Amino acid sequence: MKSTLKPLVLNIALLALAFLLSVSFGSVGIPLPSLLRLTIGSLTGLTFNLDWSETFAAIFYQIRLPHTLLVALTGASLAGSGAAYQGLFRNPLADPYLIGAASGAGLGAIIAMSTSLTSSLLGSFAIPAAAFVGSMVTVMVVYVLSRTGRIVSTTTLILAGVAMSSFTTAMTSILMIGAQGEVRRALSWLLGGSVSGGWQPVIVALPYMIFSLGALGLLGHVLNVLQFGDEQASQLGMPVERARIVVIVAASLATAAAVSFSGIIGFIGLIVPHIARILWGPDYRGLIPLSVLGGATALLLADLVARLVLAPEVLPVGIITALAGAPFFIWVLRRSK
Repeated sequence: MKSTLKPLVLNIALLALAFLLSVSFGSVGIPLPSLLRLTIGSLTGLTFNLDWSETFAAIFYQIRLPHTLLVALTGASLAGSGAAYQGLFRNPLADPYLIGAASGAGLGAIIAMSTSLTSSLLGSFAIPAAAFVGSMVTVMVVYVLSRTGRIVSTTTLILAGVAMSSFTTAMTSILMIGAQGEVRRALSWLLGGSVSGGWQPVIVALPYMIFSLGALGLLGHVLNVLQFGDEQASQLGMPVERARIVVIVAASLATAAAVSFSGIIGFIGLIVPHIARILWGPDYRGLIPLSVLGGATALLLADLVARLVLAPEVLPVGIITALAGAPFFIWVLRRSK
């Protein structure tokens, strides 16, 4: 395996810089000296007798820091699952939404918004919970539809995903037309706008994202073997169907967790693994962790632009990723020719 030490160090440094920019800039900027003191204080518990605004502390601890962590985790999950899907389907243009995970999450979220679920015991977590359930149910249905006996064809899996995505998107549109007061909120969520803030979403999403990304990181060798094709992988002793199920579950869990709390954000899972593959090679043992780090950095920078371009108004970050991702996608298509 080509050494990934230098790329890992570079990506960690870029992620640290993006993290620092994210917690510093916004509608209310936090000066670098105050930011460093607040960061050191949060990590060490030390207090400083130097002056800083209590407003800065409140913004940093209660708003900026949890938001930045959630955005970084979301970008990491989307890019990591995107790299896994590209390896699974042996297609560099695959992304985390290919088999309906995002459209199912969107349907679940709109159901929660258009009913009384938001006033239930789940409260503000009704929308992420409904989105998570919708995403996982859609992926399960797609898998069942594409299964013939004990065999799951990759082509059939993609086609079933496209069909289910169209169906769930149509159902989402019907519910949005019938909804009234929640239409703006639903549209913001569908464009990549988070519906909740503070530390609770980070705490709830963190176990799912760490588990799924950890599993994907361990599947690098499996994805490498799958690049030879199902028949060759079987001859090498790999249980292909079992390996495919594990990859689908881990990648779909990462996608569902990201979409549930941050809305539908396109192109991160497509662009970042593709760039990582071009720069550092196709070995999935290194590609998965590099994509995770790169995805976190890319989404942090996109979120920073979304918060600054019309400050104090905040754009849904999905708009920024789409504006940047669509030209890149066209370039990839032309390059593939």
